[in-house]
Parts: sequence; C-alpha cells; structure tokens
Amino acid sequence: MFTGIIEDIGTIQQIEKEDQNLHITVSSNITSELKIDQSVAHNGICLTVVKIDGKNYTVTAINETIKKTNISDLQVGDSVNLERAMKLGARLDGHMVQGHVDQTAICTAVEEAAGSWIFTFEYDETLNNITIEKGSITINGVSLTVVNSTKNSFSVAIIPYTYEFTNFNTFKVGTVVNLEFDVIGKYVSKLFELNK
Repeated sequence: MFTGIIEDIGTIQQIEKEDQNLHITVSSNITSELKIDQSVAHNGICLTVVKIDGKNYTVTAINETIKKTNISDLQVGDSVNLERAMKLGARLDGHMVQGHVDQTAICTAVEEAAGSWIFTFEYDETLNNITIEKGSITINGVSLTVVNSTKNSFSVAIIPYTYEFTNFNTFKVGTVVNLEFDVIGKYVSKLFELNK
C-alpha cells in the first residue's frame, strides 16, 4: 500500500527488454535505503526491486503491467515519481493507494491558474472506472483531488510544490499518464454496474 505522496523523482538509466518483460534501471536519491524484494511505486506502478548497484536499482515489469500502464512509453532520461510502501502506524497524508494501475489517460489541457495549474485528463469510460467530484485520484502515483468530474474526463489542481517535486512539470497536451481510481470510487462503480 502507498499514500500517493511522492518521495523522490528518479531518472531512467536503462531499459532492457527480455521476452515480454522490461527491466528498468532507475537512479534515485532513495536507492541507498532500498532492499532487494522491496516494493516501490514508479509513476503509481508497484514494482519490486530486483537489483541494486550503487545509486541505481532495477525493477522488472511483466506483460500485464506493460499492457495496462504507460511504462512502455518510458525512455532513458525520463523522470519517474517514486514512493516506497507505507509503514503501518505512519501518518496517511494522501489516500490509500494500492499501486495497481487501472488504466491510462491522456492530458487534454494544461492551464495556469494564478500561481497553480489545472490539468485536464480524458480516459476510456468503457472500462467502467469513474471519478467522483472532490474524490481522490492517483495520477502517475500522485494523490490528488478530482474537480470537474464528467463521464470520461476530470481535472486536478496542482500547487507549485507538487509541480516542482513530481513529474507533473513534464506534462503537456498528449502526455499519457497512469490512473489508479480511488478504492471507494471503484466500489461505487461496481455497485452501479451490478444494479444496471
């Protein structure tokens, strides 16, 4: 489990394809605190550390992860939002995040708003995920509050701190991001689907 509060921005150092898997090597300020078999969220994707080498560590993404996320879009030099798994008994500053990406979305608008930014995203509503006005959403691992929720789109407001310390500062119209919908929203969506 994660909280959606980003600890560090890592940089992709190497991407190696092996059969249907991707081995991704990341350089990060938190590498020295990691252990083999530890779970780390990368742009909201929970991946297991399989190798540590100095300031770099490697994780492996399987085909299922590659199909459901934007991980295959990553290139050497790209930045990724990183968060280690939450500790039991620690303060939950964001919301409960599983690290299981539900689907991707595309950025359709970026607007400056008096010192902050409004980002709008569109997603495929046929996968039966929903956003709830003022509910939580995880975008590339960042816990945020939904505004302007519609059937297949929503917006989020990004404060300067989040803009500076996550990879939101790299987003532009057309950027593909990972979405994890709020667990409560998923539950409501499934109930709605069953009652059709």
